[in-house]
Amino acid sequence: MEVGQMQRQLVDYTKSLFMEKGFLDGQFLQLQQLQDESNPDFVVEVVSLFFEDSEKLLNDLTSALSQQSVDFKRVDAHVHQLKGSSSRSLGCLQQVKQEYYLVKNKLQTLFRLEQQIVAAGGTIPMLELN
Repeated sequence: MEVGQMQRQLVDYTKSLFMEKGFLDGQFLQLQQLQDESNPDFVVEVVSLFFEDSEKLLNDLTSALSQQSVDFKRVDAHVHQLKGSSSRSLGCLQQVKQEYYLVKNKLQTLFRLEQQIVAAGGTIPMLELN
C-alpha cells in the first residue's frame, strides 16, 4: 500500500474514532501536540502506560468484587484510580472491561497505521477537526 493511501486511511480512521462513541477527544489532540522529533513515540508511550495501569486496576477490581466478603474501601480505591464511579457490581465491572478493551483495540489499530506509514517513509498527517 502506498504512503498516501495509508495516510488517508489513518486520517479517516482517526476521524471515525472522534465520532464513534468519543473514543478520542481534545485531550488526544493535546497529547499529539506534545509529540515531536525528540520523542516521536510520546502518544503511544502515554497510552500504553494507561493501558498497563488500567488493565491491572481492572484485574484488581475483578478480584476484589469476586471475594465472598467484598472490601468496598479497596474497591473504592481502585475505582478512584480509574477516575470513574462504580455501582459495586460485577455486571458493571464487566461493562467497564468491555469498553476498556474496545478502546484499547481501536487505539492499537490507530498506532499500527501510524507505524506502517513511518516504516514506508511517510509522515503522520495532523488531523484538523472542524
